[in-house]
Amino acid sequence: MSKVPGWLGKLGAGLTRMGQRLDERRAAGASGEEPGEEPVAVPESVPAPPTYAPAVAARPNPVAAIPWGIRVAAEAGWRLLVLAGTLWVLMRVISEVRLVVLAFVAALLITALLQPTVARLRKWGLPRGLATALTAITGFIIMGLVGWFVVWQVMDNLGDISDRVRDGIDELKQWLLNSPFHVTEQQINDIAKNLSDTIGTNTEEITSAGLQGVTVMVEILTGILLTMFSTLFLLYDGRKVWNWFLKLVPAQARPGVAGAGPRAWRTLTAYVRGTVIVAMIDAIFIGLGIYFLDVPLAVPLGVFIFLFSFIPLVGAVVSGALAVIVALVTQGVFTALMVLLVVLAVQQIEGHVLQPFILGRAVRVHPLAVVLTVAAGGLTAGIGGAVVAVPLVAVTNTVVGYLRAYSQEQALRTSPPPHGATAHGTAPTPPPGTGTEEGE
Repeated sequence: MSKVPGWLGKLGAGLTRMGQRLDERRAAGASGEEPGEEPVAVPESVPAPPTYAPAVAARPNPVAAIPWGIRVAAEAGWRLLVLAGTLWVLMRVISEVRLVVLAFVAALLITALLQPTVARLRKWGLPRGLATALTAITGFIIMGLVGWFVVWQVMDNLGDISDRVRDGIDELKQWLLNSPFHVTEQQINDIAKNLSDTIGTNTEEITSAGLQGVTVMVEILTGILLTMFSTLFLLYDGRKVWNWFLKLVPAQARPGVAGAGPRAWRTLTAYVRGTVIVAMIDAIFIGLGIYFLDVPLAVPLGVFIFLFSFIPLVGAVVSGALAVIVALVTQGVFTALMVLLVVLAVQQIEGHVLQPFILGRAVRVHPLAVVLTVAAGGLTAGIGGAVVAVPLVAVTNTVVGYLRAYSQEQALRTSPPPHGATAHGTAPTPPPGTGTEEGE
């Protein structure tokens, strides 16, 4: 019995050591150390830097370090690059199929001019096919007769014009010799010799240009045929073509595009009608002035003035300059000055009276936009591009204005109605004098 207390003491001491080992293992597991390793001494606190050491600021976020303006410019820059790339690809595609594009746009312009006639014939009871055929055939016959008349007049008066040009050059030479500009005959002969040498040295270029003219004539005939067929189908099935185009527009944007289409067509129709009326007035009055001044080719010059009037600003300058040059080389300086006065007077009346009254506000475009648009269209697609540039800008202006108003209206419809203090702040205030103010 005397051995029992000693055995119990050893057992208690062993259990105590086991408990200590378990505690050490738990502590080692929590600190990531292996059991039995020496614990790493951790300092109780980090000593502060000395007072003479410079303060080191924390590095900011790189995005926050860039100024706000540069970030906005970068965001807008890559979007503009994507847009410019898209426009460049689109212009390259259009330049490759320029003939087709110009023919279709010309067909749109002719359709805008002839569509009211088709509608009037249908009101009189004619079927759509017959009304379309009569309108298209009559329109094309009139255009062909005008072109034939111009060519006939030029060819018929070509001999007389050449004789008058020689006489006019001699008169101009004598006027320069007697003028206060002190021009000598030797200087005039040198200019004539330089012109002759230039023509002689560029014979191959002129010949190649003549050969290229055959290709140009083939392209013109192809464009005329495409324009005729496109006009015929647009007059007959224009509404079906528009409905098919609407199916290609995404469903969310379809209502806005459907509303902008008729307004764009009305703008185009108003532009074509107004331009035709203004061009006819210019051609008639300038042609009468040229005729009464006894300038040859008065009627063909009037037709040229009518055709060039479809190019705003630039066309009037070119056609007027052509009339003045013909008067100068055929009738002399005084007649040329009188023709210049007639041209300037008619163009001033056109710019300040006819265009604002006939075209109205629907197709009003700033003159700077007109000049830049005509220049860009001419550089891109020649004379055809200069003709279609201004109506394209007018239609785009109408479409953009309508879509902006439509989006604002949709935003107001979908926005929640004002309530509480907001409703009180946005409530309409009655005008003074209506008897609703306080104290009345």
